[in-house]
Amino acid sequence: MSEEIEVQSSSGNVFADLGLANPDELLIKAELVRQISNLIDTKNISQTEVAKLFDIDQSEISALLNGKLSNFSTEQLFKFLNALGSDVEIRVVSKPRSNFKAQTRVISA
Repeated sequence: MSEEIEVQSSSGNVFADLGLANPDELLIKAELVRQISNLIDTKNISQTEVAKLFDIDQSEISALLNGKLSNFSTEQLFKFLNALGSDVEIRVVSKPRSNFKAQTRVISA
């Protein structure tokens, strides 16, 4: 006998689905950290080198790359991306009328 599994659609934001406070901010931070992690991997630099570049402790780099976002502001993450040689561009776009809520997102070029 197979047990029926209840499936629930995602809102598109796992942090909101989990009921966490400030889910939009958490999603943005997570996406920024994903970009930072990708750049670190692409440039093949160690956490020690990254720590020097960001002027923070290596343990903080480890925490950041392991998803501990609460100690970092969005502005700090922007600065980390700049230190890795990436521009950060913020664009405000009028939302066309629709049934969907306006959103904030991180897009990689």
